[in-house]
Amino acid sequence: MRGVDALAFLATVGAAYGQSTVGFGPFFSLGPTTSWIREANTTLVLPEAPSPQKDRLALWPGMGTSGGDLIQALAVSFSDPNANCGASAGQWCTWASTLQGTQLGGKEVPASAGDKITMHYKYNDSTEKYDQTVSINGEVVSTLSTSSGQAQGFGTAVECQDNACDATAPAHEYIDTTIILNAADSTFAGTLSTNEITSSGLKSSDDKTFTVATVKVNSHTYDL
Repeated sequence: MRGVDALAFLATVGAAYGQSTVGFGPFFSLGPTTSWIREANTTLVLPEAPSPQKDRLALWPGMGTSGGDLIQALAVSFSDPNANCGASAGQWCTWASTLQGTQLGGKEVPASAGDKITMHYKYNDSTEKYDQTVSINGEVVSTLSTSSGQAQGFGTAVECQDNACDATAPAHEYIDTTIILNAADSTFAGTLSTNEITSSGLKSSDDKTFTVATVKVNSHTYDL
């Protein structure tokens, strides 16, 4: 997903939620690959939730697939976090999720600013599904497995819905990101596209395993 193509992809994803207002801010985007993504892992360091909290601000790393799915573990700030995952005011809700026409999800759990949310996606050869795990500070809290084809690209997003699109999304950071392809792809690194982020740089020694130590996402004010 390069430049304008990445933005078009995200806009299409947002439209699938059926919200009246959807907007996207900063992103870090890779793909499509000439191979496919066998495994991806990244850790989101949660920022402070916006104040006041509005519906809905979502931070997510996602993989678009050949099956038309979006594998996307979520961290969401809701206007009423208690009603959604039993969280207190100022907390986030996080869970494993796949957009597959409808939104499929694992258990939703509360998370707080400073928590390290590790989102792990791995293709399971025996089931031909992608297995997702979401962990908070090393403890697995949510899982999901979906038949989704093969992942073609990987990217992060900052998505607002409804009245959260009249607010500022906080700066945040992803650390220890690893993407493993099924086979080497010498063109994959060249597909990198970013908007309002800085990173430590994409690294690979074999064009099959790619790592990024840090992805720092700028704060973003929506005006929709």
